[in-house]
Amino acid sequence: MGIKSLTQTVKKYSPDAIHHDNLYKLSGKKVAVDASLIIYQQLLNNQKAFFKNKEGKITNHITGLFYKIMNYISLNIELIFIFDGKPPDNKENCLQERREKSKKLKELSEKAESEEDKTKYEKMSIRLTKEMIDDVKKLLSLFGISYIHPEIGEGEAYASELCRMGIVDYVLTEDMDTMAYGCPKLIRKCIDKTVKRRDIVTIFDYHTIVSKLNMDHGKFVEFCILCGCDYCQAPPKVGNVTAMKLVQKYSTIEEIIEKTKYDFPSDYLDQFNEAKKNFYFFYDKLKPEEVVFHTSERDLSGLENYLVQDIGMNEKRIQTSFKKFHNNYK
Repeated sequence: MGIKSLTQTVKKYSPDAIHHDNLYKLSGKKVAVDASLIIYQQLLNNQKAFFKNKEGKITNHITGLFYKIMNYISLNIELIFIFDGKPPDNKENCLQERREKSKKLKELSEKAESEEDKTKYEKMSIRLTKEMIDDVKKLLSLFGISYIHPEIGEGEAYASELCRMGIVDYVLTEDMDTMAYGCPKLIRKCIDKTVKRRDIVTIFDYHTIVSKLNMDHGKFVEFCILCGCDYCQAPPKVGNVTAMKLVQKYSTIEEIIEKTKYDFPSDYLDQFNEAKKNFYFFYDKLKPEEVVFHTSERDLSGLENYLVQDIGMNEKRIQTSFKKFHNNYK
């Protein structure tokens, strides 16, 4: 879910924090990738059906990632994938809702009368599995791309802290709660729907956002939680504009609950404080020497064999991508 309506808030109150740029301008930069989200993106792309190999295993996550990764590294952009560790306990309600939604969608897929509806519901019900994650790790290892898989904590939270520490220059994700973790520079696919070019991305600047909203980091985190996030739902009738006014007028969340007319749930303060802990889980707590990178040497021959033999991709298309890589990479 991310932070409810945060993109709209930034567009309205801090438009200078958003700019659209060509990917080639990021040449030479390091980008941390929110692995779980980008894998989901490939699984849920606009294909009419899942790609499957000869064993019947879904392969969209590998085929999609191959071309996306090749596009970035051909422009001399270094990628570091960050996987999710064990999620915080207070995200369980959110995860349970997702599991129940997935179950219902699978049932709709099984009952669907048309092949189109069957595929649609099947795609909407998909959830990441350990096997899919292991597939991606194998792909990354053959590409020679580093990855980090912390034992606990959200991948985008870890990636955001790497960016704050200066280990990477940007974080690539579609999840706006990355801003609540204090990520200095966030890359998303272009949010300007009038732009049709795939090589244009949107970059959000955290420091401009908090400056224009007249908040420090603490106030910004509180604002994001009040808007509604994976760890704490927004109180009834509190939208992004109201949330902004509340954190600017009152000093603490306790004051907001006590002095306003809004119907806060009885356990809201506990939910809020637990959510706040999560947004500070890695903040100023990581040390460079404690960051464990899984690294490997690039093996393009092994990569081609894996993609053709195990994934079932077209050999000529793979070789064409390799030529693009060799022509552009410096």
